[in-house]
Amino acid sequence: MRKSVTIEEARRLLLARSDVLARGVSERELRAMVDNGSIVRVRRGWYVDSAEWEQLWTEGRHLMKVLAVHRESAGGGAAFCFASAAVIHGLPLYRTSTTYVHAVLGPTSRSRVKWGVARHDLTLRESDLVEVEGIRCTSLERTVLDLASRLTPEAAIAVADAALRRIAVRRHEQDHIAAAEWRDELGRRAQALSNRGIRQAREVIAFSDGRAQLPGESVSRLHLHRLGFTEVDLQSRVTGPHGEDYRLDFAFRGAQTFGEFDGRGKYLDPTLRTGMSAEAVVLAEKHREDAIRGVTGWRIVRWGSEHLVTSDALGARLGAFGLRP
Repeated sequence: MRKSVTIEEARRLLLARSDVLARGVSERELRAMVDNGSIVRVRRGWYVDSAEWEQLWTEGRHLMKVLAVHRESAGGGAAFCFASAAVIHGLPLYRTSTTYVHAVLGPTSRSRVKWGVARHDLTLRESDLVEVEGIRCTSLERTVLDLASRLTPEAAIAVADAALRRIAVRRHEQDHIAAAEWRDELGRRAQALSNRGIRQAREVIAFSDGRAQLPGESVSRLHLHRLGFTEVDLQSRVTGPHGEDYRLDFAFRGAQTFGEFDGRGKYLDPTLRTGMSAEAVVLAEKHREDAIRGVTGWRIVRWGSEHLVTSDALGARLGAFGLRP
């Protein structure tokens, strides 16, 4: 069962070699533990119990590597960027490879890639670097700009939506003025970038919407746009028969149909289940869906991650229910 992890939680899970040896484990036994998989070597000299490692999403595993690099750097002086800055800020890495830890090339750095760390020569202004829980990294805005021009469009929009949600969304409602100001500011900054992904960065920023609550919702929105769906409401509100406040991911008003991205995390991630068992979540979803149908008379179409591999795959799923642009 996968789960998300905070910086504080990741710090508690990360074990230095000395921490493991303090448990009464010898060097030989430690090597054997790595070989048999009972402990995972995050990087040389840093470990995490395998049971904990298996529960982490990609973002959590990369965060562990970032923390290991941070703790071993002299005075914690490394400044992280790209995907490594993203996990520090708690941004998603939708289907993104995280082979290396990414850091800013410092004045004394001599190698671009060494011991699993890729260092990048970036032109940064003073406000582009911040400190998050004692870790230096590129700011939220600079991280979005960097990744919007470098990741796939699907991963980039998931990052941008998550960042904008933090800036302009409260209780499912987006402050449209604050969102517009954020897009305008990042759009102006994107004009000054010179890397090859500048056009994509501008498009991603302009398309971003903080009301998407999960990466799957962001990617769904991108695919729907590509498929030609132009009048789709996000986080549509429905009042239940007893005053319940329900939110639906998408509303296709012309077809009187609600759309829901049904990610597995809703049932498997403890942080999303809010203490409920998976069975209780399924029953609650059924009750919610029955109430929404009864009040609105609309139907509900669901899709999962397997339908987000391509736009055509999502289009086929929706078309099977007669839902077309």
